[in-house]
Amino acid sequence: MIGGGGEPALGFVDAVVLGLVEGITEFLPVSSTGHLILAQRLLGLPEGAANNTFAVGIQTGAITAILALYGKRVWTATRAALRPVVAEANLLWQIALGAAPAALLGFAADDWIDAHLFTPAVVAVAMIVGGVLLLALDRWSARRGPGMELPRLGYQRILCIGMFQCLALVPGASRSAATIAGALVVGGSRTAAAEFSFLVGLPILYGAAVLKVAKNPAALAGDALAPFLVGAAVAFASALLVVAPFVRYLRSHGFAAFAWYRIAAGVVVASACAAGYLA
Repeated sequence: MIGGGGEPALGFVDAVVLGLVEGITEFLPVSSTGHLILAQRLLGLPEGAANNTFAVGIQTGAITAILALYGKRVWTATRAALRPVVAEANLLWQIALGAAPAALLGFAADDWIDAHLFTPAVVAVAMIVGGVLLLALDRWSARRGPGMELPRLGYQRILCIGMFQCLALVPGASRSAATIAGALVVGGSRTAAAEFSFLVGLPILYGAAVLKVAKNPAALAGDALAPFLVGAAVAFASALLVVAPFVRYLRSHGFAAFAWYRIAAGVVVASACAAGYLA
């Protein structure tokens, strides 16, 4: 079966597997893009623009789960943003400000990133380095004590978080981990860090998907469209099941378990690359 991009279209089983990987990993600090790249290689799917477009496109399913869970909060912030006087930082403007640096850099460097960084070796290095940094930040924030919630972070700190999020353009670094790291550095609480990583993904992930499809519209045409819709739906459903338990976990735990997972997974992937099992 050939997709509109000239590459073999993914089958429905492939779409379900990739949708599960995306939905489970998108909002955890473990790198959904890195896991998708590895899953594609393990499924024997070819490298190419069409499969990269699929991987980015199904993120719309996962991020739509955030609209389902936090839509009321975003709508309230949208209405408040129209008021002339606001006593505290508005969530809508925080999301826009936090998303701007990565959105601008991603738009400028998208083709270069696709051509040079979508490899298992890059994922392995980013997983390990990111895991070590997340572990160090988690221990530091635990000694510091409870941090600030989102309204108290204001706008300057949010812009700093947005700069950290640029690190997530490297596959394996993790958008969620980069955002969480930035929030911890500027004094945010663990739950505020996680929830802002969810919310700032709204413009980032929708925008990235639109950009990918605009550059390669044939990738989701013809026989490729139905598997894409299945993958996005599975990503939506699985993300719904992950987000709330993750936030509950963070109320009494840190990010150490995710950091150690990143380090272990990165070592395994690096070993597989060195042994020639992953190109």
